Amino acid sequence: MGLAMARLLLQAGHRLTVYNRTRSRADQLKDLKPVVAETPAAAARGADVLITMLADDDSLEAVMLGPEGAAAVLPAGAIHISMSTISPALAARLAERHRAAGQVYVAAPVFGRPEAAAAKQLWIVAAGPADALTRCRPVLDALGQGVIVVGDDPPHANVIKLAGNFLLAAAIEAMGEAFALGRKYGIAPADLLDIVNGRLIRSPIYENYGKLIAEERYEPAGFKLKYGLKDIRLALGAAEQVAAPMPLASLIRDRYLAGIARGWGDVDWAALARIAAVDAGL
Repeated sequence: MGLAMARLLLQAGHRLTVYNRTRSRADQLKDLKPVVAETPAAAARGADVLITMLADDDSLEAVMLGPEGAAAVLPAGAIHISMSTISPALAARLAERHRAAGQVYVAAPVFGRPEAAAAKQLWIVAAGPADALTRCRPVLDALGQGVIVVGDDPPHANVIKLAGNFLLAAAIEAMGEAFALGRKYGIAPADLLDIVNGRLIRSPIYENYGKLIAEERYEPAGFKLKYGLKDIRLALGAAEQVAAPMPLASLIRDRYLAGIARGWGDVDWAALARIAAVDAGL
């Protein structure tokens, strides 16, 4: 995701210094001639806006707060835009850390797969101080098809992202079970999808993920199954903090664990549906 987003920023004319924990990934941008930093601190030093796109809480904390971390050198008044899917608790901690240092924190997680990022089709959910959102709007506009502002409290954007990913996972699980039922009766998943999505639901989520499931196209992964498990765990953790039971999320967590146990952690998270097929003897 970060690679595609960096390319869009460079193509939009922004001056960019990039850092990736795997240097070879950053080198893929060499045709656009960004500055490639060797550490997070080197990338953040002197920046007006710092963007992070990382896999989980631990990696974001390491890049921002660890040795050679970016937070310690980010200039006063600079904006950190965190576009990762992280816990609301970490978003709150980072917002407070930046505020104490005279910096600004904006949460801006995205909905969309890597191919959507490359095509500038991401939806960005943003929350933070109003003046900061205005300042960084040209950057956000260069990265997606739309920015949805949800207030000035950064964790709210992360809660919306986790709730959205839970709904996506629930749709994938539902399609997996329904397609397995149909297959046991000799009904092709593509035929069932055409009827249900064409006349009952009419959802791009069912259309896109339904095709992946019907065709069993789980590799290469656009979003790995193990990250789906991570996001469901984050949703459950956020729910526990406010005593909001999510029994379906608990079930989906166990389905993800079943996939991990079968060695499917690195295939696309749409392979959640494969578990339903295997359970049905398919």
